[in-house]
Amino acid sequence: MDRRKVYVLMALWAIAHLSSPGYGLRALRRTTGGRRGSTGLTGQDANGVPLRRSKRGWMWNQFFLLEEYMGTDMQYVGKLHSDSDRGDGSVRYILTGEGAGTLFRIDEKSGDIHATKRLDREEQAYYVLHAKAVNRFTNKALEGESEFIIKIHDINDNEPRFTKDPYTASVPEMSDIGTSVIQVTATDADDATYGNSARVVYSILEGQPYFSVDPETGLIKTALPGMDREVKENYQVVIQAKDMAGQMGGLSGTTTVSITLSDVNDNPPRFTKTTDACTRLRTQRQTRDHITPTNLSPPPPHLPLSHQWRRRGALYEFRVPESNEVGAAVGLIRAVDADIGENVEMDYRIIGSDGPGMFDITTNRSTQDGVIVLRKKTARSIWIFKAFIGCFLRSRTPASFHMYSRQPAISAAAAQRRPLDYERKQQYTLRIQVENVHINPRFFSMGPFRDEATVKITVEDVDELPVFERGSYVMEVKEDAASNTIIGSVSASDPDIKHSPVRYSIDRRTDMDRVFNIHAGNGSVFTLRELDREENAWHNISVIASEFNNPRQISRVPVYIRVLDVNDNAPKFANDYETFVCENAKANQVGVTEHKAVTMASTRLPRIQTVSATDLDEPLRGHQFFFSLAQDAAGKANFSVRDNKDNTAWILTRRNSYNSLQKSIYHVPVVISDGEFPMQSSTNTLTVRVCTCDREGNMKLCNAEALTARAGLSTGALVAILLCVIILLMIVVLFAALRKQRKKEPLIISKEDVRDNVVSYNDEGGGEEDTQAFDIGTLRNPEAIEESKQRRDIVPETFYPPVRRPVLPPARDNNGDVRDFINQRLQDNDSDPTAPPYDSLATYAYEGNGSVAESLSSLESATTEGEQDYNYLSEWGPRFKKLADMYGGDDSDRDS
Repeated sequence: MDRRKVYVLMALWAIAHLSSPGYGLRALRRTTGGRRGSTGLTGQDANGVPLRRSKRGWMWNQFFLLEEYMGTDMQYVGKLHSDSDRGDGSVRYILTGEGAGTLFRIDEKSGDIHATKRLDREEQAYYVLHAKAVNRFTNKALEGESEFIIKIHDINDNEPRFTKDPYTASVPEMSDIGTSVIQVTATDADDATYGNSARVVYSILEGQPYFSVDPETGLIKTALPGMDREVKENYQVVIQAKDMAGQMGGLSGTTTVSITLSDVNDNPPRFTKTTDACTRLRTQRQTRDHITPTNLSPPPPHLPLSHQWRRRGALYEFRVPESNEVGAAVGLIRAVDADIGENVEMDYRIIGSDGPGMFDITTNRSTQDGVIVLRKKTARSIWIFKAFIGCFLRSRTPASFHMYSRQPAISAAAAQRRPLDYERKQQYTLRIQVENVHINPRFFSMGPFRDEATVKITVEDVDELPVFERGSYVMEVKEDAASNTIIGSVSASDPDIKHSPVRYSIDRRTDMDRVFNIHAGNGSVFTLRELDREENAWHNISVIASEFNNPRQISRVPVYIRVLDVNDNAPKFANDYETFVCENAKANQVGVTEHKAVTMASTRLPRIQTVSATDLDEPLRGHQFFFSLAQDAAGKANFSVRDNKDNTAWILTRRNSYNSLQKSIYHVPVVISDGEFPMQSSTNTLTVRVCTCDREGNMKLCNAEALTARAGLSTGALVAILLCVIILLMIVVLFAALRKQRKKEPLIISKEDVRDNVVSYNDEGGGEEDTQAFDIGTLRNPEAIEESKQRRDIVPETFYPPVRRPVLPPARDNNGDVRDFINQRLQDNDSDPTAPPYDSLATYAYEGNGSVAESLSSLESATTEGEQDYNYLSEWGPRFKKLADMYGGDDSDRDS
């Protein structure tokens, strides 16, 4: 409705403006530039016509046009007129430029200019056009082209617009009056240089009395002190921007500003005021989650601080079974803080307790709850327990067994694992304080920012496992102890009030050999068989204690049994010594080890063979060995033993020379004894071989027996090797005999079986030109051929010695050599008595060059079988007689 009134007022104002004389119309007049009749001669042209100077007839002013014209007819802009126009229609007006013909139209005859459309100044503020008057008939310019401007006159048709909608801002709670929140900005598209159409004024429509806005800058500020986020956090403020300097009839726009109060730490943490906020932990061992007390309601949120928490401290009660172990949750307490974010972070701590070191409290950072847990006790009990172990390990007594001195109460390990004990203390009282982590000094006066609460923890009785007096036991027993010897005892008791009897047993998985046993009633540990320290010096077993009334209630304790050493092993040589003595050895000279000879500075000094001993026993004072020669060999000994008093001894010779032929090996019995009680001794035999040595004492040769012994081969091994060799030779001889008995199968079984025997050769050869397939030197040098060449088609059997024939000297031409070679081979075959009486095909890889018989190959022969003459076969000797009879007859005989 207001917009319609504005448009009506604008229309009335425009009509009144246009109807005033001289406004909006600017006639274009043609003047002479002076008084009528006056002329000014300035010269003549080329034809002698005098030139006359005159002034232009266009007088221009700007045209103004009202924007947003609401009329039905076209809006009149102005009129163009020239002095040359006599009103006879001979003058035509032409308009060009921006919007000519579309936005602006001119009457060619009258020169009237009209706007065809409604114009908006915010789209384009002015238009530049050009006007020209020409003769209608000749199109000759009567007036030169001139430029003029049509300006669009602004009206207030645009309301202010905010740059954002909506705005979002925040301001800390409890801020002072005048604290800046945010600045809003609105713009107006109207002409700021004309009137007040674009002058914007800000005002607040919604949001009082909390906020205010500066009318000129649009800056929003707080208008109320002590705004509390816990009371109201979000505010919606509506800001209006109005043009025309806020006067009546101006246009306006609005925006919404969402303002949030940010949190500050202005609220202290408080425990809930309740006396029945308690919970009961289940007796099941697996229940260890956080426990939340019931009825944890937050305090009244917005009471004055002077009245809000004037009360006694909160009280929490929890019940926890005594079987809970270290780290298990006892209960959960919660302090309420109305703040949010980091301002609600708090720390819990125990400021008082009747069970020091028994409990601890931690803060759950995600929920800001205080979790009460069982903590480890002080290290005093652990130190006491370790002290007993240290004292025992440092003290070693020769008694048959040794035990710790008895300690009353529960073991330190059990106390560390389960600190609660219903039988010792049934209730604990804690004083817990909570305090904010981040405190704002500005709000110290609203504190204190801490609170306290009382926590009562009641310990519940559960059926506990039997408890050993110690966490582990160490016992000692001598290895010569008889069976059923008691080596110590363990003790366990039921910590409950009923004190159920305890039954003892050994976990047989830790004593698979059943070396020990335990008395079920008193816990005495005893042996079942004899022990051997050298076999197993320590035995680790596990003793089980179970309640007599409830056998499922069991506990275990490790028992470490140390087997003490007894001197029950005799010493012996540390190594298997192998020594030798030279035949030319002198008295008091040693035989040297095979692996290493200890040579003194000169051969005149005795060489020393050192032996040492070892013992499986481990005496406390260390080993002490004594070496001597056996009594039965002392009188006729060839060697002597010298004890060095350092657990070693020397073997010395007692003769000046030895003869390996008389005796090649000597056995020296050496007695080794220890110095413990009871004394143990053993006789060890040292083998000494007699060898031939050089002057330096180096071994050169020993007898066969010694060498055999040195190689480590016994007589049985040698016999077995010899049998294997004989068997292998027999197999080879048998195989050779079998091959001798094999005979060649003849190609022709009987004389009557006369038929062609075709020997097939797959390789025909390459002919005369193939010089790579054979050795031509063999044919050209017959003397290089073997004297006796065996046939390749049968297995040769030599019954007659080969016939030596003289080798003819080679001729000069190569063809003669070949002929001689062929003739000689033919003669050898004719006179060879070992050849079979049948034709044999002999292949020659080389035919020769320039032979009168031409080629021997029938592959390229043009003759047929009927044209061949086989009479020459009768001239080839007795071996070809059969062939001559078959092919050498007449044609009539062959046909028949």
